[in-house]
Amino acid sequence: MKIIGLDVGEKRIGVAKVDSVTRIALPVGFVLNDEKVWEEISRIARLQNTNFFVLGLPRSNEGNETKQTLFVRDFAKHLVEEIPDAKIRFQDESLTSVEAETRLKSRKKKYEKGDIDAEAAAIILQDFIEKFSENELKKTKDDKIEKVDKIDKADKVKLKTKKASSALKKLTIFGIPAVVILILGGVIAGLKIRDYIRWQREEEYRRQEAAMVAEVFNFTIVPGETVFDIRAKLLKAGYSEEAVNEAFLYDYDYDFLVTPRERAIARGNKSQYLEGYLLGETHEFYKSDTPVTILKKFLDGTAQVFSENDLENRYAAEGLTLYEGVTLASVVQKESWAAEMPTVAQVFLTRLDYGMTLGSDVTVTYALDTLDPDRTIYPDNHAALQIDSCYNTRKYAGLPCGPIANPSVTALLAVAEPSDTSYLYFLTGDDGVMYYSYTQAEHDRNARLHCKELCAVTL
Repeated sequence: MKIIGLDVGEKRIGVAKVDSVTRIALPVGFVLNDEKVWEEISRIARLQNTNFFVLGLPRSNEGNETKQTLFVRDFAKHLVEEIPDAKIRFQDESLTSVEAETRLKSRKKKYEKGDIDAEAAAIILQDFIEKFSENELKKTKDDKIEKVDKIDKADKVKLKTKKASSALKKLTIFGIPAVVILILGGVIAGLKIRDYIRWQREEEYRRQEAAMVAEVFNFTIVPGETVFDIRAKLLKAGYSEEAVNEAFLYDYDYDFLVTPRERAIARGNKSQYLEGYLLGETHEFYKSDTPVTILKKFLDGTAQVFSENDLENRYAAEGLTLYEGVTLASVVQKESWAAEMPTVAQVFLTRLDYGMTLGSDVTVTYALDTLDPDRTIYPDNHAALQIDSCYNTRKYAGLPCGPIANPSVTALLAVAEPSDTSYLYFLTGDDGVMYYSYTQAEHDRNARLHCKELCAVTL
């Protein structure tokens, strides 16, 4: 089970993570406590595949709740509203920021305020995980915010001191009450022992942290990247060409891959059958994991997105199969900004209804990447636009014969729910603005006025 630790501040929120098996809390970073905070925390939860959060609950030196305590409790309530299935636990803490900064200073490396917040979150999370067994964690109820109880050590010290003073109050040494000497000696000895134990724990933590960091790495697929890009990333990560080839030819067992696998084999390029189905995300892996394991992790995420958003049925309502919907989403991904994707999807869907060509240059680029990656056969745009490929939507009507990139969830949803407009043309201007039109004449005018440089870029 993975757990996320949060050190909640008014400006920044430190983030840490822990696996209940390894039980070593590691700092992840921080997020700004602004209008995008819930989006960022939700993203982190998806990356770690967890809904379990531990929040540091600050108290005064006397153990009382403060204004900051109430701030954290209020934050927790909002977190449950934003992530309804969130499990939240509080871990009492005080002066963790001071301890975090002390740790960072001892490492003699440059650090910033955000690093202190992340380290503080790791301290909070480590304190929490050390108190609970795996079974106790699994018993946690999904819909409950529960306070983690902490023994008030100050009360115990007071009680023991009171009992000891009644027995020793008559003893003195050189006029100094013996109880004072005994207490001072005990406190000093106790402090030394605690300091030593703390030093040992920190040293062990640092050793384990270094070992864990050395054994894991993050692998990221960015929306819009192709299987060619992902293949290059895997090779750069140190995997052999043989292992990478095996991963892209491997028969992964997902229903949604049946059609793309059949189509790719029919085209003679099975190694591209995963195109469109490795959705953009970041996942953490052990260095011992194979490329097959890595790609399967991304495919698991794709399966979840398809299911949660009921994409097969929603695409059917637009007259598309799941395969066709993913294919169109990949074109939308490469053609537009996120905010413009529903309107661009509308343009393409309308052109399909009218039997027009999509006229998308990005599909031509993909055809070139497949057949002429070095651009030796098709040296200029005029020649490239004539490339005889089922991906060339300038030459052939209908959708390209398969996805041309791995789309984002936003692009997938844009095809499922296009905008309520009726444009037939669009282009991206040199200023980054999307210009839409209803006729070819309007489109040509927009190109003359707004797309002198971008429209001349080499495919």
